[in-house]
Amino acid sequence: MEKTVAKDSKIAIIRTGGKQYKVKEGSKVKVEKLEGELESKIILEDVLFISSADGETIEIGTPVLDKKIEAKIIKQARAPKIRVVKYKNKTRYHKAYGHRQHFTELEITKI
Repeated sequence: MEKTVAKDSKIAIIRTGGKQYKVKEGSKVKVEKLEGELESKIILEDVLFISSADGETIEIGTPVLDKKIEAKIIKQARAPKIRVVKYKNKTRYHKAYGHRQHFTELEITKI
């Protein structure tokens, strides 16, 4: 089987919220909470790497490129609850609590 790749499709690596994400146009990604209203456009400026889908052209930042990526906010929500437990044996110490992390779901519109 042969992979078909669109001619203008690009792949990028962006940095937001202290993490790095591999994105392409049309992809959806959940990132740490960003300020903004639903359906509003935002600009991501920490672009570390851009490549064509076939790998012919590659741009690597030192540490970032002076390019920008446009995205649209799809959702502002909270992740499912996780349980966090602290326990010390032989001392009858046991504490449990929950945590729900805020996140923003983005759709990449233009690289």
